Amino acid sequence: MTIKDIPAVDKALKKEFKAHAAPIIELIEAQTHDPFCVLVGTILSARTKDACTAGAVKRLFSAETQRRGGKPFRPESLERLSVEEIEKLIYPVGFYHDKARHLKELPKVLKEKFGGVLPHTVEELCELPGVGRKTANLTVAVGFDLPAICVDVHVHRICNWLKLVKTSKPVETEMALRKILPVKYWKTWNSHLVSFGQTRCDPVRPKCDGCPIAKYCHSPKKKA
Repeated sequence: MTIKDIPAVDKALKKEFKAHAAPIIELIEAQTHDPFCVLVGTILSARTKDACTAGAVKRLFSAETQRRGGKPFRPESLERLSVEEIEKLIYPVGFYHDKARHLKELPKVLKEKFGGVLPHTVEELCELPGVGRKTANLTVAVGFDLPAICVDVHVHRICNWLKLVKTSKPVETEMALRKILPVKYWKTWNSHLVSFGQTRCDPVRPKCDGCPIAKYCHSPKKKA
């Protein structure tokens, strides 16, 4: 795959994306239209399947919404919960002990560093507890609807299988994509490739038969 093939590949991925349920973070944005909720959901989603994340998000948001008389989930909602209460609500997401601690710390750090206002740049978001570049980029792209390239294991793997990049780590893939991927694709590239990786392009047993981008693929798992 070369840079000139990006429009064709994106068109094929977009068609596949529309045929399946949207990733959990897109659903959270559609339901809440709130960058803070997107951030919390993204923190919970790390190394966790979407179905598990969806349950944790629903329990966490619903518990506080009910407690606050129907008001939306806000940073102060986390202040009122103990770490143990957060753990109980988000279990069994991956690394729930660490995530509960980070969520508990989040409101305090948000106040101290940003006056309680959620920042909208990747660099500033990375100053928050439990937030790395993947989480920050996804929050910027989905929560704030601004250009950002989120690279998770699916994006990293598939971009390398397509030979669009040649990198060894997700952060290297992000930086490489920033140089070659037209900005108009930045916000959706992650969603399209994550959905593709979850539904068709499995790292161990990819469904190559009928794959719409098979001709661009150089995966060692590719079936003729």
